[in-house]
Amino acid sequence: MQKRRIVMAAAVAVLTVGLTGCGLLDSEVNELNGTIKGNTYNVSFYSNEGENFMNMSGEKIDMSSNTVEEPVYTDGGWGYSETMSSVVTVTIDGSEIESCGSTMIFAEDGLEPEVDFKSPELIESASGSSVKDYTFIAGIVNKVKNNFGKSRVVVIQSQLGDPICAYSGDEVYWKVCKDLPKTTKLMIDGKALYIHRANFQIIDKELLN
Repeated sequence: MQKRRIVMAAAVAVLTVGLTGCGLLDSEVNELNGTIKGNTYNVSFYSNEGENFMNMSGEKIDMSSNTVEEPVYTDGGWGYSETMSSVVTVTIDGSEIESCGSTMIFAEDGLEPEVDFKSPELIESASGSSVKDYTFIAGIVNKVKNNFGKSRVVVIQSQLGDPICAYSGDEVYWKVCKDLPKTTKLMIDGKALYIHRANFQIIDKELLN
């Protein structure tokens, strides 16, 4: 039994080493320091039209939601229920910003956008006869690729659809944050990018001309 445990432990260790470059693993390691806090981030604030009106940076950054009590009616009469507010609190090196409705991009230090968009890019797709082109198969393959990260371009737009900027990387992984309101986390070649209240597309580079 003990020998079996040793073998299993060795297998786990080998698997962990083999996945060192995996986008999913990079994300989990990144979050060992906290959801956002623990790394140096540059924070950009945008209006609904995509105008960059404020930039900040800090070594200890966190964002939390606020709740409000709303009256609700049940069989027992009127009561109150806690609901997530549209107001979020951003803490930067101990100082706070209350923000409501603005698009925010949290980029880990060293992660720079490749382009500031002035107009949308044209994207065309050419489907072949390969089995991987069928939707069901492609969905499974792409889900697995996303866990390991794959070569992709991230196009970020304002809430009204105005293009803001684009990032790209050879290993891109994403997930929706459970503990941050209206926020998606991406890992781009090992660095974190948080997008709050924005439209965005994550596009395989193969689709770009």
